[in-house]
Amino acid sequence: MELTKKTTILFSPDQHRRLSALAARQGRSLGELVREACEAQYGLAGGTDQLSAVDELARMDLPVATPEIMKKQSQPAPGDLLP
Repeated sequence: MELTKKTTILFSPDQHRRLSALAARQGRSLGELVREACEAQYGLAGGTDQLSAVDELARMDLPVATPEIMKKQSQPAPGDLLP
């Protein structure tokens, strides 16, 4: 990923200390940590990431029925709701 835009973020001394320590423990930069947090919180994954996720889901061998069958299975019968 090409990094060409810069943003200044102000942290309290305690926040900066804790985030820097976490980044160091993970062997990453503070910038990497913040970028990952932004993507996780705000869903800023790129199109390539989304396509990779779809491909990964498609390759999974899950016991999933058709949408019609799943809908029937998830909706209770009227007799199940009334005493």
